[in-house]
Amino acid sequence: MSFALPERGAPWSDIEPRMRELAKGDVKWRDGRTGMYIFNAGPEVEHVQKTAYAMFASENGLGPAAFPSLAQMEREVVAAGLSLLNAPPGAAGVMSSGGTDSIFLAVKTARDHARAKRGFNSGLNIVAPSSVHPAFDKACMVMDIEMRRIPVKDHLADPATMEAAIDANTLMLVGSAPCFPFGLIDPIDELGGVAERKGVWLHVDACVGAYIAPFVRMNGAKLPAFDFAVPAVSSISGDLHKYGYASKGASTVLFRSETLKQFLEFDAGPWPLGRMITPTLAGTRPGGAIAAAWAVMQHLGVEGYRQKQGEVTQAREKIEAGVRKLGFEVLGKPQLGILSFAHPKVDALRIYAQMHHRGWFTAALVDPRALHLMLSPKHNEVAHEYLADLEASLGAVTDEQFASKYAG
Repeated sequence: MSFALPERGAPWSDIEPRMRELAKGDVKWRDGRTGMYIFNAGPEVEHVQKTAYAMFASENGLGPAAFPSLAQMEREVVAAGLSLLNAPPGAAGVMSSGGTDSIFLAVKTARDHARAKRGFNSGLNIVAPSSVHPAFDKACMVMDIEMRRIPVKDHLADPATMEAAIDANTLMLVGSAPCFPFGLIDPIDELGGVAERKGVWLHVDACVGAYIAPFVRMNGAKLPAFDFAVPAVSSISGDLHKYGYASKGASTVLFRSETLKQFLEFDAGPWPLGRMITPTLAGTRPGGAIAAAWAVMQHLGVEGYRQKQGEVTQAREKIEAGVRKLGFEVLGKPQLGILSFAHPKVDALRIYAQMHHRGWFTAALVDPRALHLMLSPKHNEVAHEYLADLEASLGAVTDEQFASKYAG
């Protein structure tokens, strides 16, 4: 396929229908039949997202002196995140473009802190459960750090095995709240004990959970400690464009203190303009993403988030009960918006293919083989449709297996 810039431009009236035509092949996520990539909080929140983003689409977060509005909005978004996650006085953070970016920045900060305070220069490693996001591997690739993935126990981080993997060159210990594959909150309190005994940085990847777990807890769920309430936690990553319902791409990386955050800063140069000092790796930072995150937070407030996250909980409980009735086994005890489940007699990937054929765009695990859902408030309306199609898909695969067994 080749493409060249048109010789002559076209009016928007010609371009818009072409874009709508291109989008016809995309997943129809507004109907609730998508269990990944999108966090569907309804048309009202979508309107706030897009209107706020458009208002600041041309502005650049790189220039706080030029755009103090963006600087103020970012400060307030970060302050809200710190408050929700039980940060102590003096805690600090920044917005980033997404979870991978936030994780990269946390690793960079911990590395530079270790260089300054512990004299580390090379041979560093990170100890993490096998369930952590591959963003940590990416950060290790860039920074020449060894990634030590430790097997999980009952789908959760195993503090004892992880402690045994720590050595004098361990830079960081990692836990998830929750992990993406299983939707389970690792035992952060126990990992905190390990971090304190070994004197290592503890990072909590709450990219999925940071902006849902506090409200699930407010709604009455008993969640394990996972945030800055655990004294050993040094940093937390949390995505606003997941359960914060902000526009892509907006995330936060938060630190227990301004002293730790100082090691995040990028100071590059000299060059003809002097030195370039930025709070994150990025230079240009889209103003629309900052503005949309702030606007959605203002729009929902605590009551709105509690309602939306309550709908997510209801959807998960409905689907969890329904899949159990169909003979599936839920992996662990999910408490937030992700659940994974497998069937003891039927290959989950074959069921996944059947569900995809029926119009569901979801995910699947390969180890172990299981179906995976990341739920949004919209799924509370369509849970019964999902379960009906799941039952039909299970029946179709069972019939295929029976026919194959007795063929010929």
